[in-house]
Amino acid sequence: MTTTHTTTYAKGGMRHRSPRRSVVPVLAPLVIWAGAAGVLALWWSDTSSVVGPAGWLTGAGRITGLLAGYACAVLLGLMARIPLLDHSIGTDRLARWHAWGGRCTVSLALAHTLLIIWGYSLTSHTNVVDQTSTLVLHYPDLLKGTAGFLLFLATGILSARAARRRMSYETWHYLHFATYLAVFLTFGHQLSDGADFVGNRLAQIAWYALFLGVAALLAWYRFAVPVRRGLRHHLRVAAVHPEAPGVVSVHLTGDHLDELGGEPGQFLRWRFLARGLWWTANPYSLSAPAHPHHLRITVKTAGGHSAALARLKPGTRVWAEGPYGAFTANRRTAPKVLLLAGGVGITPLRPLFETLPGQVTLVHRARRADDLVLRGELDAIAARRGAAVHYVVDGPAGYSSPLTARGLSDLVPDLSAHDVYLCGPPGMTRTAVQALRDAGVPARRIHHESFAF
Repeated sequence: MTTTHTTTYAKGGMRHRSPRRSVVPVLAPLVIWAGAAGVLALWWSDTSSVVGPAGWLTGAGRITGLLAGYACAVLLGLMARIPLLDHSIGTDRLARWHAWGGRCTVSLALAHTLLIIWGYSLTSHTNVVDQTSTLVLHYPDLLKGTAGFLLFLATGILSARAARRRMSYETWHYLHFATYLAVFLTFGHQLSDGADFVGNRLAQIAWYALFLGVAALLAWYRFAVPVRRGLRHHLRVAAVHPEAPGVVSVHLTGDHLDELGGEPGQFLRWRFLARGLWWTANPYSLSAPAHPHHLRITVKTAGGHSAALARLKPGTRVWAEGPYGAFTANRRTAPKVLLLAGGVGITPLRPLFETLPGQVTLVHRARRADDLVLRGELDAIAARRGAAVHYVVDGPAGYSSPLTARGLSDLVPDLSAHDVYLCGPPGMTRTAVQALRDAGVPARRIHHESFAF
């Protein structure tokens, strides 16, 4: 069965102001598609006619090759962690674009390879095996290009869902650095062998500008900024406090932390300079509003990295990358807000509960009462601001807490008039989104962000 505890306080407090909506989520796809159209225009302007099967195959190979090269630049740009994109579009949405674009890029590169080999073999009246050997061994930069293509193909296979489930986040993350090498290896071949670039100085300059621009963004935001901030803020672990079975809060101190600009709901990528942890930066949300000299994250054991945080010693140096994410007050569109948390998903919602103005209701769901982390803080915030908190806990084993439109509507009257901020395990999130839609909450008012890879 399900037990529900509700704490309600008199309403009052902060006033709601409608945030300004960013145009970046609309403009970014338009710019990307405009660039793709420009790539097609390059092929069109350089092609006087297409004759016969060989011409059609070779032309299709040129188009897919141009689009694959352009898509490589776009994919790297999407993952460059550019604040303008990350804070307006959202890290998880960018990751979904990147994943979809990655599948398209691998498909385009594969199609380019097969179509060019087939088209060239028809033109030269040779079989595909001999033609492949000729291309790889005798065309400029194509041996390197082949190695880059194979790296792309391997990364695409390892990114498939079935393969991802068998590896840790850290392994998957570092395997993706192979794409940088793949792009480097294939870049020369594009300019040396691409019919649309050979002898076209303007096209070559534009291609160099595109890739060097993306490389500069990656070098700055993925490497230079984290190093600069690590040296600037002197972050260290101050203390590690247990919050619940398998859940700890890591308190950090440092200098000029207000310059990080972390908003409630955002996360950072934390690199703890301790044995076994220094080589990877994992994403964890701030579980309290940022303070100029103090930050806090609350983490549940879900793997080797998160488990090791419970053993951190005070004084351990930390580098923080970010803040990232668009799971902030800027997504709000209505004066009423529901915060819906599942388990440790309360961590990004807790600072939002403290800082969001207007009428805010919190529903915190968990398997057991012991899993209701930060409950004392939530009750204190609710009392201070005059808000309702609903704790929903599963009963005996074999029973689950219903997460339905009717159940949520019973807890939150006039649910369809609310913005909903949602954070929890993937299964709970999917169920909650469906329940909210069934209750009449528009999709544009359901806000959630996932770290799933």
